[in-house]
Amino acid sequence: MSGGAPGGGLLVIGDVVTDVVARHRTPLAHGTDTAAEIRTLPGGAGANAACWAARSGCADVRLLARVGAEAREWHEERLRQAGVRPRLVVDDRVPTATVICLVDASAERTLLTDSGAALRLSPADWSPSLLDGVGRLHLSGYLFFAGTSRQLASAAMQSAVERGVPVSVDPASAGFIKELGADRFLASAEGVETLLPNADEARLLTGLTSVSDAAAALSRRAGVAVVTLGGDGALVAEAGAVTARVPPVPARAVDSTGAGDAFTGAFLAARLAGADPAAAAAAGCGAGARAVATVGGRP
Repeated sequence: MSGGAPGGGLLVIGDVVTDVVARHRTPLAHGTDTAAEIRTLPGGAGANAACWAARSGCADVRLLARVGAEAREWHEERLRQAGVRPRLVVDDRVPTATVICLVDASAERTLLTDSGAALRLSPADWSPSLLDGVGRLHLSGYLFFAGTSRQLASAAMQSAVERGVPVSVDPASAGFIKELGADRFLASAEGVETLLPNADEARLLTGLTSVSDAAAALSRRAGVAVVTLGGDGALVAEAGAVTARVPPVPARAVDSTGAGDAFTGAFLAARLAGADPAAAAAAGCGAGARAVATVGGRP
């Protein structure tokens, strides 16, 4: 069996999404109009993380995702412009995933999600050869929320473990974890080297109210658990204990969409460059601060 390439590339498997970002300064007025600034942008947790990894210095970033035929060229072009090598499987039956991001005056976002083609990735779309030259595999947690894409994630993880390629997972959505069940999600992620939840996801996955305790518990399942805390930085836990508390990087928040994806991408780029988890988390906090200062989820 071949091992992961030292300092090799990053393969992200996840979602490519068309984001419709609506920033409204006043509360939504039910049953009538609310003024907003609206933009259509490329997004998706997996795609965003890949773009931020490329922006953070990873020279070889690859993305496997599924899109509808109507938006393939648009998304491919923007991924390539961001320095990502896309492998987009075209779905002829359903359109590209679309998310409406409602962003309020505090920069907090509420998401309306149509998963479209994103969760229709299947084991037939996977080949172990996709790991050639890869030093790390990252899976968007959205893959775990549908049976077909969960099978794809399992096949990819198995291939990576056989090759000695470390695997990371971003749990992605507290709402979807509740629907699937925390135990089922964690069982699907068995064998993962790094978990990258936010505080709500960490609490939900462990049933613990203390984020520090949740991070420590998750690091007993994976070797490393890094919990993002929004404006409070991040916690790093390894082998059952919190090993670092990473301070936040100050930022003027405009739109929090994609901040966690920015953290993930910069964290993984730093790990591939040889950084330890704490230093990589500091790089992630820096990218997250840059992300909240701009509209949309990409650099």
